[in-house]
Amino acid sequence: MTEPRRRLLAWSGRDEREWRQGCDALRRWLTTDGPAAFPEAAERWRPPGPGGQIRGAVLATTWAEAVDALRDAEPRHGRRRPVALIFPGQGAQHPRMGAGLYRQQPVFTAALDLVLDLYGRDGPAIKDDWLSPSPALDLDDVRRAQPLLFAVDWALGRMVLAWGVRPAALLGHSVGEVAAAALAGVFGVADAVTMMRDRIGRLTGQPAGGMLAVAAGAEEVRPYLDRADGEVVVGAVNAPRQVMLAGLDEPLRRVEDALRAGGYGCRRARATTAFHSPAIAAALTGSRDVMAGLGLHPPTVPLFSGYTGGLLAAATATDPAFWADQPAQPVLFGPALDALLAGDDYLMVEAGPSESLAALARRHPRVRSGAAGVTALLPARPGEPERDRHAVLAAAATLWLDGHDIDLTAITV
Repeated sequence: MTEPRRRLLAWSGRDEREWRQGCDALRRWLTTDGPAAFPEAAERWRPPGPGGQIRGAVLATTWAEAVDALRDAEPRHGRRRPVALIFPGQGAQHPRMGAGLYRQQPVFTAALDLVLDLYGRDGPAIKDDWLSPSPALDLDDVRRAQPLLFAVDWALGRMVLAWGVRPAALLGHSVGEVAAAALAGVFGVADAVTMMRDRIGRLTGQPAGGMLAVAAGAEEVRPYLDRADGEVVVGAVNAPRQVMLAGLDEPLRRVEDALRAGGYGCRRARATTAFHSPAIAAALTGSRDVMAGLGLHPPTVPLFSGYTGGLLAAATATDPAFWADQPAQPVLFGPALDALLAGDDYLMVEAGPSESLAALARRHPRVRSGAAGVTALLPARPGEPERDRHAVLAAAATLWLDGHDIDLTAITV
């Protein structure tokens, strides 16, 4: 027996009367032809021509659920906010992230396979650990987290582009910025993998380190860092009261103990390397030569950088040193998000696992006021494969309801 599968029904109208006609037509189809009509309606029903401003969408797993949802549906006025894709980085990874889309969504699958093929003989082992609930090599290890985060982020971005969405801006966090830059045309995917392989090779075998999320501002934690004599630094500023500290294990543990004793909430990030700290700077010596041998181009889409805290200038995007030094530099995601939302009220779509950036974005004043919006292509926590597919459908529905004329035939999950 075939397992029930969640499906998306979408329609629109130029006004509420036309919207209601479309909704009623869908419901009549289902009620007249019975449960067997539900999969067919989801696969064959397509709004004629460009979608109207008044939008409707239903997500349902069963025929009865779809009929009830259509009966209770309310029209939505599409705002058509510009789309910004946002890409998470180190710490967002978990076993089988996005694996529910593999072999289910053709564009995602092809993009993922392309990236892993570019890793050569390492590719099969990376894929095996990605698809396994018990990977042979810990996914927090630099040899797994970095290539898989880039691969999943980039493949999700390619999938959204295949829906017909043309993002107005891109923003990445840590390795997510590499995926964003590849989609923006700063470098091709093969050159991006060359850069990633160089980084991973240089950082493999570094002394054990990590990152610590602290519910505090950068200035609040400064006295604790002063006691660490520069061995622990602010590795990321994610929000006004959300920073990540970075350093080698022992000094980071001492700072963590002191912060907890001082009443601060702390949580270790999923990292075994002291990313975004001077502790790894020496290991990156020589990366500039590798980057200089790659083709670097100005972004073709506005690219907001977590390293500059704002819009990435063409001169910076084409500077080999900028990309070579990134792993040891602090991430200014919070300031970059502020810069992004200062320019327009975007509908942000997180293209990556764990909803870590979506959670930060939802606390931003522009989102809390309802002006800007955010959705995510993958669920916040690991789970069954169908949860990945459900998250993609929910994000597609959000885009449709916001007024974007996505290609519904391309959403094959």
